[in-house]
Amino acid sequence: MKNNTQLERYKLLKDYIDTHYKENINIAKIEQVCFYSYRNMNRIFLALHQETIGQYIKRVRLVKAAEYLKYSEKTIFDIALEVGFSDVHAFTKAFKARFKVPPASYRKQVNPSFQTALSILPPSGDSTTPLDFSIEYLEGFEMLYIEYRGAYDDHDAIELKWEALWEYAEEHSLINERSVLLAEILDDNEICDAVFCRYHAGLILDKPLQTSPQGLFRLKTHQPQKYAKFLHKGPDETAANTYNNIYAQWLTQGTYELADLPTIEFLLNHHLDPPKDQLITEIYIPIE
Repeated sequence: MKNNTQLERYKLLKDYIDTHYKENINIAKIEQVCFYSYRNMNRIFLALHQETIGQYIKRVRLVKAAEYLKYSEKTIFDIALEVGFSDVHAFTKAFKARFKVPPASYRKQVNPSFQTALSILPPSGDSTTPLDFSIEYLEGFEMLYIEYRGAYDDHDAIELKWEALWEYAEEHSLINERSVLLAEILDDNEICDAVFCRYHAGLILDKPLQTSPQGLFRLKTHQPQKYAKFLHKGPDETAANTYNNIYAQWLTQGTYELADLPTIEFLLNHHLDPPKDQLITEIYIPIE
């Protein structure tokens, strides 16, 4: 069934690309997904996303390749194939054009080690104190969300997305005493340009929606997944310190391998508006 609005067509295509960007996405497939001509859809995509469809697919592939180089031991050849390049030479050329160095050099620069990771800790960080964490399995769930794109330290802009989500959820009677708020962190801000970093302000649904979300609100289904859970206490502005500790102490020990999924933050008491130093956030790092 065809969608009647440009926004709905954009949402359909964006969701498809985000799921299938590693595959061969040709013009015929794009037109099949969004029920619109490629030329017209490309204009809509550019207006709403500030990138053409082709630019978006290429950037997402290269950013994902950079993440693999940083966090995995996959070979450059395997990474090229994994992110959708059939020719490793074409991959190397495209990667160098974006990151200014070839993949092998990039890996040497960013592949984390314990000492280099420690260098990003704040002066007050105590690297000798072991981090408390637990291994958790989350059951599958469906979430309603709105996407923020931009710098992760622009907390005022992110707060506006949360306000929009809360208002929408209240208008549609989706808020109750069991409501769970969560954020998805989809990009590594040391790899992805700040203007393109994605953050999803979301709400777990306790029952299916009767109609499709309106406007820029979207639905997403999370499959069951294993996570390492950490706790952050205090304002969002200091969460970067917690993440620095996680990546300096825990990730660099090599005990666990990251899964290719977003990091999740559960906002346990943010909706109660406590003093900032009493905010509690659970950080879930996806692992294999």
